[in-house]
Amino acid sequence: MEQGLVIKSTGSRYRILYRADNIVECTIKGKFRVKDQRATNPVAVGDNVLFEFEKNGNSGIITAVLDRKNYILRKATNLSKQTQVIAANIDQVFLMITIILPETPVEFIDRFLITAEAYRVPACLIINKTDLYGEPEKERMEQIASIYNSIGYECFRLSLTDNTGIDILRAKIKDKINLLAGNSGVGKTTLLNILEPSLHLKTGEVSDYHKQGKHITTFPEMHRMPFGGFVIDSPGMRGFGVVDMEKNEIYHFFPEIFRVSKGCRFYNCLHLNEPGCAVRKAVESGAIDQLRYRSYVNILHDDNSKYR
Repeated sequence: MEQGLVIKSTGSRYRILYRADNIVECTIKGKFRVKDQRATNPVAVGDNVLFEFEKNGNSGIITAVLDRKNYILRKATNLSKQTQVIAANIDQVFLMITIILPETPVEFIDRFLITAEAYRVPACLIINKTDLYGEPEKERMEQIASIYNSIGYECFRLSLTDNTGIDILRAKIKDKINLLAGNSGVGKTTLLNILEPSLHLKTGEVSDYHKQGKHITTFPEMHRMPFGGFVIDSPGMRGFGVVDMEKNEIYHFFPEIFRVSKGCRFYNCLHLNEPGCAVRKAVESGAIDQLRYRSYVNILHDDNSKYR
């Protein structure tokens, strides 16, 4: 029996890194399930697993997934009740966003961040394509950076055309297991090619018609960085479905709302129309940003058909 790290998952086959630098292709047999989880992919990139070699000695079979310290998951499809684990055992996640080409909606950002909060994954934002921004876009960028900085999320400004911001980001990534996520077309794969030029990963252009990126990364894959650490490249997402959250706990994952909620008159306040709501008072005074509060209300009333 060997222990290894899952560095690529295609849904049916898994690439395992073991004994520092050895790689083996593995499969799973039968109805393999991770305890207490209804995921479409019981084994995810970042999982530590036990496996045994098949008789040919060239491939293996995964026999167990070791306990995870954390993970990021999303709803698998519009209609499915199952979830999809994007990655496991992550030190930090970087959500890459853009102001234009394509525009990343604030609600997409908030849905991703509350999921990171719920599963205890430290999160940062990368605002990419800064070289394309005129004054209106720069104002919008600074507004977004100000909102999330004030909550406690570190924001990196990046241009992959002239490599502005790369050195700061490289230092943040070094010696950690990092997940890189975001909408299609925001530049995740291009960033990886700059961080590790030997990868030669395929990138795609943003669609002129929809102003959205094409899905180039098909399956999550973990790449070793030459300066130390790993980055998990995840497929681009059109939206992000929040799962497994009760209505009365969603506000717990908005840090600024949770802090203020301690002043609400009622312990079970949902921060909508209740009397003595400290959160609504903070929104009115500007202490909590209107856009964040709007995201909270939309998620609270979500009919589970949007932002998948």
